[in-house]
Amino acid sequence: MKECIQLMAALLGSLGFGIIFNIHGKKLLWAAFGGFYVWALYLLFQNLLGANDYIAAFASSALLTLYAEGMARWHKTPVTVFLVSGSIPLIPGASLYRTMNWLMGRHTLLFRRDSVYTLLFAASMAAGITATTLIFRMIWNLASRRLGKKA
Repeated sequence: MKECIQLMAALLGSLGFGIIFNIHGKKLLWAAFGGFYVWALYLLFQNLLGANDYIAAFASSALLTLYAEGMARWHKTPVTVFLVSGSIPLIPGASLYRTMNWLMGRHTLLFRRDSVYTLLFAASMAAGITATTLIFRMIWNLASRRLGKKA
């Protein structure tokens, strides 16, 4: 039951950010589904496969990037439309808040602990997105050249 609530919150959160980012029509629904999809993947990697937070963030961000690349080509829209709104549920907002709270309260040890977690989590997300984008575009360009089409 807890996971269902989390998945609905991820869907609605991505939908809300999609509205803020001025996404319309079917693209808005697919962008919101990206948030649902990435959180479902994150929970899958953590709960069923036993991955730690960083590996789960890397893997789910990588698969979200593949989803965003595919949706962008299908809807003839920039990848960032689906990638940014879909990655909203993964952003480590709570740990960033705690990090800043410890900093302002001068709790040095707690600040160090949470800042390392927050930075590593964000770096895991960024690495998943970057690596997948690079690999996808290299393969896409190679396939386009072989088929004689412009990338």
